[in-house]
Amino acid sequence: MVTLDNVSKRYGAATAVDGLSLEVRRGEILGLLGPNGAGKSTTVAMAVGLLAPDSGRVVVDGLGSPTVPAVRARLGVAPQALALYDLLTGEENLHFFGTMYGLSGAALGARVQSALTVAGLVERARDRVETYSGGMKRRLNLAAALVHDPDVLLLDEPTVGVDPQSRLALFDAVEALHRQGRTIVYTTHYMEEAERLCHRIAIVDRGRLLALGPLDDLLAAHGGVPTLVVQTASGEVRVQTSAPLVELNRLAQTTTVHAFHVQRPTLEQVFLRLTGRTLRD
Repeated sequence: MVTLDNVSKRYGAATAVDGLSLEVRRGEILGLLGPNGAGKSTTVAMAVGLLAPDSGRVVVDGLGSPTVPAVRARLGVAPQALALYDLLTGEENLHFFGTMYGLSGAALGARVQSALTVAGLVERARDRVETYSGGMKRRLNLAAALVHDPDVLLLDEPTVGVDPQSRLALFDAVEALHRQGRTIVYTTHYMEEAERLCHRIAIVDRGRLLALGPLDDLLAAHGGVPTLVVQTASGEVRVQTSAPLVELNRLAQTTTVHAFHVQRPTLEQVFLRLTGRTLRD
């Protein structure tokens, strides 16, 4: 549905995206996972035509570049920086954005109401956005990406700074939109979000694609072996092993086993193994 073919983007001497190739399949939720400064937001900006790549190309659904207005209309984007007008009401914001996509009359009104319903903001639709909580603004940001009924949604860190209730509401909305058949690109640095929502996960750092695949494939390829944790009379024993039952039987022959469990590799382990533990600011 969206193809990025060897795209690169530089800001002066700094390279934000470095020869990135990626295909987003129709109807999937693709997670774009990376630390701060990994190039996720720049990748989204190129995917929607806001930035032109210095090299490479972006193609949407085989139709051409997202810099072409008719192609770009197939996309909806909820940017990390809120794209809302505080002095307008939620409803007025959506009317404005819908008008920018050529909607009018009854069709515009229906799409505004549909987007407000998805965002759970019908009861606050006529309140000014400046009175909204952070979570409500994030949900309206999503509604603005939806108002023109796009085929593809690109959600850039959509849960930054929201409360747990709004976070869960956003998760539910994303899952409902997927069930409607939309293709979704979801950028985040929260492991649990990628684990819950995404069919495939692309791990990027310094503008490069480090790994791509379903969660189980990433765990198998990059997570390392499981850890057997055994409680014995003399304390806890931890053993990294690909055969935990064999190791458990070996320990049981020499000590009394009170309890045990197996810690499987996690996406966080995969992420840190690929991107390192250095702080990112």
